[in-house]
Amino acid sequence: MTGTRRTLAALGAAICLVALASTAALAAYPNSMAATGDSITRAFNTCSFPFIDCPQNSWATGTETTVNSFYLRIRAVNPGIEGRANNDARSGARMSNLPEQATTAAGQRVEYVAVEMGANDVCTSEEGNMTTVASFRSDLETAMRTLGERLPAGSRISVGSIPNVYQLWSLLHTNRSALSTWRSLGICQSMLRNAESTSREDEERRLRVQRREVEFNGVLAEVCARYTNCQYDRNTGYEYRFEAGEVGTRDYFHPSVRGQASIARIEFPLVTF
Repeated sequence: MTGTRRTLAALGAAICLVALASTAALAAYPNSMAATGDSITRAFNTCSFPFIDCPQNSWATGTETTVNSFYLRIRAVNPGIEGRANNDARSGARMSNLPEQATTAAGQRVEYVAVEMGANDVCTSEEGNMTTVASFRSDLETAMRTLGERLPAGSRISVGSIPNVYQLWSLLHTNRSALSTWRSLGICQSMLRNAESTSREDEERRLRVQRREVEFNGVLAEVCARYTNCQYDRNTGYEYRFEAGEVGTRDYFHPSVRGQASIARIEFPLVTF
């Protein structure tokens, strides 16, 4: 073989390897997905009209380019997912609702499921109404078993940690508008009741609520670790120090559009397909 032919052969082989690598990378990204969770995943209160779900702004399945959701990030690499992103979350959902959402996602035969659940198990009308750790664990195990047994072979699952509600209090407890809104709407009273108070009693209650959240995140990590196709975010969501601009000013509780974008930005790189 002449030198020219050897060069051309080598070049052809290199092109084939690049093409194969590109095809493999494309195949690794899912052709379908579902998101489970609560009002955070539904992007509640981010539309121009207040107090409604706004799933187009969702960190998970949204189509709003400024958010750059998981769905849009996957679609940029694999156009095969176009139009195949299901938002199965429900505003107000608790972990007790996840088994039903998991059944829905499994029935959709998706190749990837994102799980973000637990904020409403922490944020309740009063401390005594928080979900018990045992119930939280049992419902999560049921949901994960459903996904593990019924999703197509090779499907992936990602589980996000619950955002730090104590940080929400710390960030906004001196904001008069936030205080008034939390009080009038009865938002997350387990943590945010008497939000302006610095009494020992109120602070001890807040710390107990925070400990329950830490326990919940521990359960999320532990149960996810039992499944080879499940990835936990290593508490990235919980440890993220969100800013006031990432919280909506209608209820001073749900992420703003900017907050939804931040969730997608910090969480998506943790998912390996």
